[in-house]
Amino acid sequence: MKHLFILSALLLLASCGSLNKSAEPLSGVYTVSCGKCNFEMTGDECDLAIEVDEKFYYVEGTNIHDHGDPDADGGMCTRKREAQVTGQIKHGVFVAESFKLLPLSE
Repeated sequence: MKHLFILSALLLLASCGSLNKSAEPLSGVYTVSCGKCNFEMTGDECDLAIEVDEKFYYVEGTNIHDHGDPDADGGMCTRKREAQVTGQIKHGVFVAESFKLLPLSE
């Protein structure tokens, strides 16, 4: 029983440690949009989110209103967009160092 408790404690500590590690820097073109409206993320408000490797993360360092009216035609709440970004995923959030929304493709 003692060994089981120690093993469980070690596994718990190892999993918590992996949450605190900073991911490798990301740089490139990624899909961005309103997490609530288009990525079906939880939250009370419309917030900017990014898709990385088929996972969704809310964005810090810029917000949905920095990129126009989110409810306008072509806005973040009405469609998915592409952005050139650099940053890191930290504690389950994408921390943007740079974020440039790309023009809509027709």
